[in-house]
Amino acid sequence: MTPRSALLNVMTRAVDKAARALKRDFGEVEQLQVSTKGPSDFVSNADLKSERILREELAKARPGYAFLAEESGATAGTDAEHRWIIDPLDGTTNFLHGLPHFCISVGLEKAGEIVAGVIYDPIKDEMFLAEKGGGAFLNDRRLRVSARKNLGESLLATGIPFRGHGDTTDFKRQLDFAMNETAGVRRLGAAALDLAYVAAGRYEGFWEEGLSPWDVAAGILLVREAGGYVSDLKGGQNMLHGGTILASNGLLHAPLQAALKPH
Repeated sequence: MTPRSALLNVMTRAVDKAARALKRDFGEVEQLQVSTKGPSDFVSNADLKSERILREELAKARPGYAFLAEESGATAGTDAEHRWIIDPLDGTTNFLHGLPHFCISVGLEKAGEIVAGVIYDPIKDEMFLAEKGGGAFLNDRRLRVSARKNLGESLLATGIPFRGHGDTTDFKRQLDFAMNETAGVRRLGAAALDLAYVAAGRYEGFWEEGLSPWDVAAGILLVREAGGYVSDLKGGQNMLHGGTILASNGLLHAPLQAALKPH
């Protein structure tokens, strides 16, 4: 791999620092599972701490950039063109239950377009990164989407609506299709990692509804730079703010989109 750009170095350093705190907190969450109070307050504090570290580190390196973050919302910057879009802990429910599948996701938007992305899974020590025009990488190894062309051999990932979030009727129809037409469906509970796994060729496709910009910003670029295709479920390009996403290896995008699009 060519040496990381100054921008990706800034992003990975910030993510590394936040990840060290998250790993320590995750170790404590596992102990808290047996307590009567429960770990949920502790986890929301871990989330906030991770976001604070990311904001501090990124602001130090790029002082004028704006922020859009899960916990603190939108913060304007003196630079009108650039904005960090960050999820300090994607997979909060997994984290809360001591399940070792969660990540930090940081995307950089320039004039409305995602130009750099980093997704880091601290437990597996997998650092996914991409810069526009520079390809996608996992721990310095080049990533390519899978080459499978047959739906019957494809493995898909999704997010399942829960407790009043999302349309369960639509989802059941989509799941029915996926279970009958593909090699299987996975639901691991962290949308940013689902997108990274499409980029890495581990999944042929991923779809979900009810998402926020920080869930998908970095992952959209990773999939594109790995040779895949990303759209919203209607086939348009409003993934960042439209709430729905379909990412694929490109070869299977048309049949997946036709089958999964909302009624």
